[in-house]
Amino acid sequence: MTGMYSKKIVSLLTLIAFVGVSQAPVFAKKTWFHPVELLEKKPVSNIPPRYDTSQHLDSTSLNASDSAASISWRNFFADPWLISLIEKALANNQEFNIVMQDIEIAANEVREKQSEYLPKVGLGIGGSYIKPSVNTQEGVLDEIIHRDFNRNPDLNLNLGPSLSWEVDIWKRLRNAKDAARLRMVAQYEVRNFLISRLVTEIARNYYELMALDTSLKILDANIGIQEAAFLKMQALKAYAKTNQLAVNRFEAQLNKTRSQRFETKQSIVEKENRLRYLTGIYDGAPILRHSEQFMATPINELQTGVPAQLLANRADIRQAEAAIKAAKLDLKSVKAQLYPNVTIQAGTGYSGFSPALLFQPNSLFYNAIGDIKMPLINRRAIIARIQMADAYQTQTVLTYEQTLLNAYTDVLNQYSNIKKMQQAFDTKKREVVLLEEAIGYANSLFKYARATYVEVLLTQEEKLNAEKELVEVKMNLVGSRISLYRALGGGWQ
Repeated sequence: MTGMYSKKIVSLLTLIAFVGVSQAPVFAKKTWFHPVELLEKKPVSNIPPRYDTSQHLDSTSLNASDSAASISWRNFFADPWLISLIEKALANNQEFNIVMQDIEIAANEVREKQSEYLPKVGLGIGGSYIKPSVNTQEGVLDEIIHRDFNRNPDLNLNLGPSLSWEVDIWKRLRNAKDAARLRMVAQYEVRNFLISRLVTEIARNYYELMALDTSLKILDANIGIQEAAFLKMQALKAYAKTNQLAVNRFEAQLNKTRSQRFETKQSIVEKENRLRYLTGIYDGAPILRHSEQFMATPINELQTGVPAQLLANRADIRQAEAAIKAAKLDLKSVKAQLYPNVTIQAGTGYSGFSPALLFQPNSLFYNAIGDIKMPLINRRAIIARIQMADAYQTQTVLTYEQTLLNAYTDVLNQYSNIKKMQQAFDTKKREVVLLEEAIGYANSLFKYARATYVEVLLTQEEKLNAEKELVEVKMNLVGSRISLYRALGGGWQ
């Protein structure tokens, strides 16, 4: 009676547990299986549906092929030397290779999680020897067996396969596997984002190097002009047509320009070393470029498209999306730890106390065990993990919204910058033309004593500064186009 009563109690408790488990996923408020209220924040698009630009294009007619982001970097950058540098960087850059190892780690994590919810089957062989005390029941029986059968029952040998399987009713293990897979997808997007950043950074440094070469060429030309003016002033002083003050002023201006040339040469060395660092190659070979074509580099119009295209092209946004999905699955997986856990164990094989008896038919054994476990004492630790997973899920949503807003703002800023830099370039180009004419006028007037040497000096200095500023504006214009290409999600295709 006592045994039957105990079985009834166990059956009743099992029934209560299954009834509670069947209702557990339905509850949204605090219950035994849902002891905390979770935020589970959903992402919200916090950007306008259209870009407010002055392109006057029908945005509804734009598709993915219209956006600059869909252009491969091999086609976006037409310079073969630049393409060669990018190819070297993708093959040798250490940061890129580190990210590739992160992808390999994430892929192996997926394989690990995938194997956890599959049955675990193993083949084992074992043996044991237990000598009980003679003053125990086991010891007395042992003595009888020794006397009657002349065998050694204290030895036990086992050989056979065994199976252990956690029945993934609540998808705890499968959700963990899917979360790992999404983290691997996010890691691929990290790779794509790094490619985009690496490509655009190499392009910007390459064009900055060309701009420095152009500035050096301008300085050399101005040094030649200033040297001629300085020699002319010395000759005029020899004929008592000017004084030492004028000679010193022209010489000071010449030395100032020479000093700027040294600074520019140093900047060229640093920029070349930066490109070698990005490409991961220090072979001492010169950085080949077409610097003479820099000022004629065309700046094509880039179509920005609509924010939906950012979702399809920007790797950082896709990474944030994958992180949200992974965090949501992680939260589900952790929540399932509060539910009863069903485990099945089974085994078969041969067992005997003598090697000669091990493979006889009577030595065959098999067993099957099933149990249901539900956490009681350690619930607080599981609840803490649930709250941590919930906070992380909220964090990923906030990160996604921040990334989306940053992407939208980045495009607006770069688009406005490229428009303003184009206007500044046209204005500065006109300024250089006027100052070139002014130098001719100043020299003519000075020759006939209608202008002072100070006016000639100022005009030369203003022209030099204007030419250098023109190169800087051109570089900003080219850089803005590269930055807009990256902001639109281009550079990794």
